[in-house]
Formats: sequence, C-alpha cells, structure tokens
Amino acid sequence: MNSYQGQAISWKLSDGVVELELHRQPCNEIGSLTLHELEQFAGVLPALEYEAHALIIHSSVKAGFCAGADLRELYQRSQALDKKEAAKAMRDFVERIHRVMNRLDESPLTTIAAVHGVCFGGGLELALTCDMIIADRMARFCFPELRLGLIPGFGGIPRLKRDLGNAVVRDLLLTGRSFNATKGQQIGLASQLAGEGEVLNAARATAAQMGKFDRATAIAAKRFIKPVPYEELRQEIEIFCELFSQPVVEAALKKFVESEDAQPYLP
Repeated sequence: MNSYQGQAISWKLSDGVVELELHRQPCNEIGSLTLHELEQFAGVLPALEYEAHALIIHSSVKAGFCAGADLRELYQRSQALDKKEAAKAMRDFVERIHRVMNRLDESPLTTIAAVHGVCFGGGLELALTCDMIIADRMARFCFPELRLGLIPGFGGIPRLKRDLGNAVVRDLLLTGRSFNATKGQQIGLASQLAGEGEVLNAARATAAQMGKFDRATAIAAKRFIKPVPYEELRQEIEIFCELFSQPVVEAALKKFVESEDAQPYLP
C-alpha cells in the first residue's frame, strides 16, 4: 500500500520518501482513532521501507503539529469505567502507543518531523521518535504533563535524555514551560529552522539530499548513533500508569475538560 487516506492521518510514498500527514482537528490530539490509524501505518511500514529512504511526519492542521494526548477522551473513558478497569484500559493504551513509537524510532528510514505551531506532550514525544526535527520559526515545544499530575507517557523522557543533556530534560519536564523554535535549535532539539509556512518544503529538500547516499551505510550509521532506550521506556510505562491512578490526575483532567479556554493545554 503506497498511499492511505484516514480520518486522522494519511500517508503516501513518492520518489523514495514516505510522507505521513496528521490532519485531525483541532490539533491532532492522539486518542483511540489516531492510535488505531498509526498502528495501521506501523503495520505497512516494513513494506514501505523496501521502497523508501526517508519518512517525513508533518501536520496540515493550522494550529500545529500535535497538542498531545486526547485528554478529553482519556477522562471520559476513565469516568465510564471503575478504577480497576480504567487502569487496565490506560495501560493497554500506553503500551500500544509505545509499540508504535518504538517502531517509528527503530525504523531504518531516515525520519524527519516537520513541526509548526504547537508541539506539546505526546506531540513532542512523536517528534522525538524522528532522527531530526525541522521547525517552523513559530513552533513551540512543551511537556505540560506535570500540570496534570503525570509524566510524559509516550516515551518522551528516555528519548529526550538520549538526544539532549539532562539540564534540558529537567527544565522541560519540571517547569512545564514551552520553548520557541529558536531556543529549540540552540539546545539541539531542532536541527533546522524554516521560515513560517516553509517547514514541509525544508523537510522535503532534506529528504531529497538523503536519497543521494548508500542506504546500507545510512542504516548502519543510524543504528550506531541512535540506540532505542527500551529498558527506560518500559520503566516510563510503569511510572506513568502508577501516577494515572492517583486522585490528583482525575481532578486535573476534570479541570482541563471543563475549561472554556480554546487552547487549555497552553502554558
């Protein structure tokens, strides 16, 4: 399958580059629908890898790349189940999203996140599975999970620790502050900055450059410089699931869902 048009995501293969587009309004929140379609993509990825050399993940939604997990869906699901069932459902969801994120992380393709606007929480975790982030100058990055009594649960901490220094990890995680694209490039989170509205074109140009090199060499180089931190990722699942069962999380999610702010996830 060289192309797919879903409700939350779409993908196509052209000239050796797979483009995965996020297009779920309002800001590509990752809930059961998006996860299901990402799982479908992960299922066909091995076949695409035979024909492609690069993968670009981008968003066609004006608000940004991805605002993170669909917190409204998570809250509604938790309210519909008893505590034991809710905990089991959450663990299942997190383990499924980890499998998808790990598959993207370990792909032999050279992967690029083309980021604009909001790139928060699970959205930043998705971007961190990629080999490089190219950011629109108006992009913003944030881990706001502590506001909910949680830690990032989609693999963000181990991947950020792998890619950046501990000072950056602690700042993003413990303050909940957002970084703009310029700061993101300064700290090594983004490898390139693009003009407003030009990030996808910049990613395509970078992917075309990658196509000039021997694939076996590029794959060997990626495996050497980008190990997947599987043990820490498993630890993250345990900590996240333990925290999710705490009353402070339910209260924070309730406050989020009842907020009348158009973008309650913003700092």
